Amino acid sequence: MAAAGTGKPRILVTRKMMPEVERRISAEFHATLNPDDRQMGRDEILAEAGHHDGLLLTSFDKLGPEFIPALPPSIRIIATHSVGYDHLSIPQAEAKGVAVTNTPDVLTDATADVALLLILGAARGASWGDRMVRENRWGETTLLTPMGHDVSGQRLGILGMGRIGQAVARRGRAFGMTIHYFSRKPVAVEDALGAIYHPRLEELLPNCDFLSINCASTPETRGMVNAQALALLPKGAIVVNTARGDIVDDGALIAALSSGRLAAAGLDVFKGEPNIDPRYRALDNIFMLPHIGSATPGTRNAMGHKCIDNLLQFFRGERPTDLLTRT
Repeated sequence: MAAAGTGKPRILVTRKMMPEVERRISAEFHATLNPDDRQMGRDEILAEAGHHDGLLLTSFDKLGPEFIPALPPSIRIIATHSVGYDHLSIPQAEAKGVAVTNTPDVLTDATADVALLLILGAARGASWGDRMVRENRWGETTLLTPMGHDVSGQRLGILGMGRIGQAVARRGRAFGMTIHYFSRKPVAVEDALGAIYHPRLEELLPNCDFLSINCASTPETRGMVNAQALALLPKGAIVVNTARGDIVDDGALIAALSSGRLAAAGLDVFKGEPNIDPRYRALDNIFMLPHIGSATPGTRNAMGHKCIDNLLQFFRGERPTDLLTRT
């Protein structure tokens, strides 16, 4: 809690940040840091919040739907260290009079790089190839087995043509892929880079040798990639997800991978992570990562500084650049 007379807003930071971010937030605010990076539970965060004016949260915090209504009146702003904000209810925050900001733009390239990693890793069998070398099974290879799938020249479908979707499209173009996409509305011609727009998801899916999921998690998109959607993909298609796990129906995806309907999948995000559906671990045709889309020093520093910039703007009485609420 701030010492009397300091005049600095009091900020609770729920997870350990990059060193330069922690130095800056400690200089700009009276900050309560988490030097041990201990996972704070919802009740603990709420108890600490009463001594603070704002929160710097992350998407790793397990908050639940009761969190924002239970916030003490001292909390005026929440800065989330993420571009996604499905862990927070914006309508609840607006009803409570709490501002919410996020960190768009700065993690676009890092996340798009991971999407390309998933495309290549899933297609070319990075996970099983790595295991063969580690388990000294290299001698089992022949001219016919094991075998991956081509990437160059294939059709890449993008579900959600926002900043990250466009960055994935640019990377796909470098591999000579034909780009198709579905979004709520077509993007500007200069941003589409020749990609083919489909006004309905059902029209996009038959044109996808690869499907890259890049949309936000919203009530409309949760569970969108279900059994019906997967059945519209060409047989042997590959699905990759760097957005949010709840966009995908786990049971439907696992069934499609197990049956051979889909050739492979590459996943950086999962519903309920880190407690993922254990059936994924038994599959050989899946390349999995532990939600590392933004995990580079440059990106994590930029995200932290964006949080601080938004907090500073708010407490100066300005509209934060990345304000999500109408508060």
